Amino acid sequence: MSLSLRAARPADATLVLELVRELAEYERLAHEVDATEESLREALFAEQPRVFAEIAEWAGEPAGFALWFYNFSTFRGRHGIYLEDLFVRRDYRGRGIGRALLQCLAGKCVDENLARLEWWVLDWNEPALQFYRAIGAVPMDGWTVQRVTGQALLDLARGGR
Repeated sequence: MSLSLRAARPADATLVLELVRELAEYERLAHEVDATEESLREALFAEQPRVFAEIAEWAGEPAGFALWFYNFSTFRGRHGIYLEDLFVRRDYRGRGIGRALLQCLAGKCVDENLARLEWWVLDWNEPALQFYRAIGAVPMDGWTVQRVTGQALLDLARGGR
C-alpha cells in the first residue's frame, strides 16, 4: 500500500477546489459550487482557521480529501468534528482511502476528547451508506436538515419573513 495522509497546505487550494468540484459532479450538484481557490485558501489557511482539510495521496498522487470543522454538542458538553466532505477519486476507490481518512478524524476525536464524528450523506448514495454502516456509523432518523441561504438568508438577517 502506498497511501499517505497529510494536512492540506496553502499550495493545495487549487487541488481542494478540484476535489470539491469532482465531488459535486458525483453528487449531481456541480451547479451549486461557487467556491474559488481564493475563498478556500482564505478559509483553510486563515490566521485562525475554522475549517481544515486532510489530503490523501496514493503513490504521491492526490487521491482524495476530507474537509472538516469542529462543532459542539450542548447535550454532551463537548466539541466534535463535523465532516463536510469526504471524497475519493474514482480510480482510487476500493483501496481503503476513505476508511483511512475517517480513521484519521476518529483519531483526532479520541486524542482531543471530542464527543463525536458526524456527517451527512445523500440518501441515494448506496455505496457510501453501505460503507458507513460497515464502519459502525448509524443514521440519525427523526432529524430533518434545515437550511437558509441566498435571498432567504438576506431576508432573515434583515428581519423579514
